[in-house]
Amino acid sequence: MTSATAEVVALALIPALLWGFTPIFDKRGMAAGGGSVQASLVVVVVDSAIYWLVIAALDGRSAFAGLTTEAIAIFGFAGVVGTALGRITIFVGVDKVGASLNSAILSTRPLFATLIALVFLGEPLGPVTGAGILVLVAGLAILTVSKGGDIGGWQPRDLLWPIAAAATFAVANVSRRYGMTETPLSALEAVTINETVGLIALVAFVVATDGLDVLDRPRESYQYFVGSGLLTTVAMLSLMAALGLDAGRIAIVDPLVATAPLFTLLFAAVLLRDLERVTKGVVAGATLVVVGVALITV
Repeated sequence: MTSATAEVVALALIPALLWGFTPIFDKRGMAAGGGSVQASLVVVVVDSAIYWLVIAALDGRSAFAGLTTEAIAIFGFAGVVGTALGRITIFVGVDKVGASLNSAILSTRPLFATLIALVFLGEPLGPVTGAGILVLVAGLAILTVSKGGDIGGWQPRDLLWPIAAAATFAVANVSRRYGMTETPLSALEAVTINETVGLIALVAFVVATDGLDVLDRPRESYQYFVGSGLLTTVAMLSLMAALGLDAGRIAIVDPLVATAPLFTLLFAAVLLRDLERVTKGVVAGATLVVVGVALITV
């Protein structure tokens, strides 16, 4: 493994670990009476505010010197699809099927992302990578029939929420990869635009629908979602940095980030015993996911 590839792997595993833990906060927040739109708003407000503060402290007036209309369109699109729409579907999925199962199904994202990258970015798809994706998807299929997840049970149609989230994040990640390779923006500048436009889209959605009533939630739920937002802040910046490297191909970065369910299963088994069920099928499916990711990264 070259040093460049090793750097990509390290950067991609940071969001895998952090996004492996955020579902624990998310599930606790939803169980405390939180809502999907409220949670999405809190997370994006937290990370957007931090990004702007860091830019003000580090870059000052030189920030966004290479900003173009194309860059705004690319990262703005990713923000609307991945940050706004994707986050809402994630929180609904966590609430309905549980953190562990939602996180696992969300990892079908590499299949969507790799195919999109193949068609639109011309990224290569070798036989080993293809086989790895198939094994990964097989592992996720076992997870979906493992009778794990939310201890209160769920309906098969509820799985559409994490699948929808996987598709939106796949589209967003391909857009981010394109933007990081085709524009001169830094990872910090790119993720700031991404999250800020996502926040604008969420606020517009709230104004157009339920209004500020979505924020009338228990105080305890806010504490969990702020924690999720802090972890997401670091995870998003690390993801952008990985996608910005020459070796940061979608078929490598996205599957590595998709190992997050392995961490979620471990955390859920310890910290969500009153809300989640981790079965033998979950363990078997997680093992296949590991094998699939290993094949892909080779």
